[in-house]
Amino acid sequence: MSTLAYAWRYLWARPMSALLNVLLLSLGLGSITFLLLVSHHVERVFERDLAGIDLVVGAKGSPMQLILSGVLHLDVPPGNVPLSAINALKKNPLVAEVIPISLGDNLQGYRIVGTSAAYLKHYQATLAQGREWDAPMQAVLGATVARSLGLQVGQRFAGSHGLGAGGHPHGDQAYTVVGVLAAQGGVIDRLIITDTASVWKVHEDAQAVDEEDRQALEDDREVTMALVRYTSPLAAVTFPRWVNTSTDMQAAAPALEVTRLLHMLGLGTDVLRAFAGMLLVTAGLSVFIALWNAVRERRGDLALLRMLGATASRISALLMTEALWLALLSALSGLVLGQLFIMGLAWMLGLQNQLLATGLLWPPTLWVVPAIAALVAVGAAVLPVWQAYRSDVLQLLQSKG
Repeated sequence: MSTLAYAWRYLWARPMSALLNVLLLSLGLGSITFLLLVSHHVERVFERDLAGIDLVVGAKGSPMQLILSGVLHLDVPPGNVPLSAINALKKNPLVAEVIPISLGDNLQGYRIVGTSAAYLKHYQATLAQGREWDAPMQAVLGATVARSLGLQVGQRFAGSHGLGAGGHPHGDQAYTVVGVLAAQGGVIDRLIITDTASVWKVHEDAQAVDEEDRQALEDDREVTMALVRYTSPLAAVTFPRWVNTSTDMQAAAPALEVTRLLHMLGLGTDVLRAFAGMLLVTAGLSVFIALWNAVRERRGDLALLRMLGATASRISALLMTEALWLALLSALSGLVLGQLFIMGLAWMLGLQNQLLATGLLWPPTLWVVPAIAALVAVGAAVLPVWQAYRSDVLQLLQSKG
């Protein structure tokens, strides 16, 4: 019988001990898998959704709130700013592009974003069906929105007030779906995108009493914020300070706010990482004790194997293979647990359509998990294997007798 088969049978000769060791290792490896997946998701979101945006300009408040609400669409914005102020930014020689963002309505929890065609171009969005809008009250759906709500090109829908489901519906102002975007795996997948004029029209029609009232609303038009690209990286030194000191708006630099956010997240992940480390140390000690006792309890079996011609190296390989079987089972279980942890977190926090993915992922960093499993198992097996290797056949026979 091969070494692999012998080791497998020896492992399950004591099922309770084997299950305990697999469970301890799996919990530690599952925690590490969870941390690696969270880091992968967060890094992917930032790299994908913040790419190319040098500055976000909006109402006074929290800079991080501007980033979370206007770029990642995970928070509510601090307020609106005059359209005239945003248009003035376009005239600044340090500014290459200004993309307006207007928020305020949603469809079953999916945000309706008023913007310009430059928004689609910035994210390199491509159409899977239909076309882009060419008039107010036409909308292009992100892939997740279209799939979740079952909307198709040519259908109509009415948004609701607010950024979360349950607001007052604008039933008399219906949008027409003119296009559906191809899936990108980014924030744009979960947005309903339309022209900025559409957002103004919905709210002005609801508020205007007569033409004079409508004209007043048009004169005081606002947007929620603007995404800014610089003409030169040197603009990052002076332009944000100019916005914060010379205007009634505030500027938030995505790079700075993301660093702050990652630092805050890092405090929590450090605790989880320490917890995972403690579990792995405990599991390693448990495996060591199990293998050490196995060598002592199997003296008779080892003596018989040696009498049948098994070399000391073969005996050592048998014990090491048993430890590696533990590592393999624990690594597989830990990877599954980690995936389930993050899917459960996404479901509980309602982030499956916002930040965390719902399907199974395998980023390259996950190869660390089986490597750690093998390292812990081999490290725990070194002394028992050495003891078995140095055991004398005569002593084994005497102990058996």
